[in-house]
Amino acid sequence: MHAHAFDQYQAQNSRIHRLDPRVKLLIAVGYILSNALLPDGSWAAFALAWLALLVATDLSQLGLAFTLKRSVVALPFALVAVSAIFSPVGEPLAEWDLGFVTLAPTDVGVIRFFSILVRSWLSVQMAILLVATTQFPDLIHAFEHLRVPRSLTTIIAFLYRYLFVLVDEVYRMLRARDARSAGLPGQKHGGKLLWRVKVTGSMAGQLFLRSYERSERIYNAMVSRGYTGHFRTLNPHDLNRRDWQVLILALVLIAMIQVTGRL
Repeated sequence: MHAHAFDQYQAQNSRIHRLDPRVKLLIAVGYILSNALLPDGSWAAFALAWLALLVATDLSQLGLAFTLKRSVVALPFALVAVSAIFSPVGEPLAEWDLGFVTLAPTDVGVIRFFSILVRSWLSVQMAILLVATTQFPDLIHAFEHLRVPRSLTTIIAFLYRYLFVLVDEVYRMLRARDARSAGLPGQKHGGKLLWRVKVTGSMAGQLFLRSYERSERIYNAMVSRGYTGHFRTLNPHDLNRRDWQVLILALVLIAMIQVTGRL
């Protein structure tokens, strides 16, 4: 398992890629917040927000279907909002008697449910576009420039940089477990459920201890090489005229989306 397995950055020389990471981060957060603030059933505003996202995706030279294909995986998680269909507010559309409870979907509930799905879908696409057009160190620097607490950005940076190391460690432990749990061909190897729970708990404890010990070694090695708590990047972060123009244009567009959602 390598670091690039977690890195979703797509190297291009597009207008979106060349934008300052602070601008892209502010636009992404504003876009997601705008979707959350739109009233339920604001289909025209949702359509305008999606159109803006398609334009940004096209400008990134990643292809119009890039974010669309990757955002589908998030839709099942939005289905947890299915209970919104049975809102006590609104006109009942049907009535299902299950014996111990009666379910009645309402028109307001259905609109709310599909609004939640659209909000989630659009927001996930924007997040995908952000990480696909911005390198991770630049994102960390954008957080720092925007005065996000240094301790938080450091934790995120270390988590990202060494997540693949932990995954490799887990795979090695799983291989060691399988090597010590031989079984006959065609039969499930290992012990019963209680044995599996015990082994899993032991593996989790071992992973924690190994991670703690490795983090100490990594930190000491970084300090000996001059680490002062700040990650550096080769990309200059200077806001130019084009960055300001794009930021203002995006804020105007977000305002238009909000106005459209309230007409």
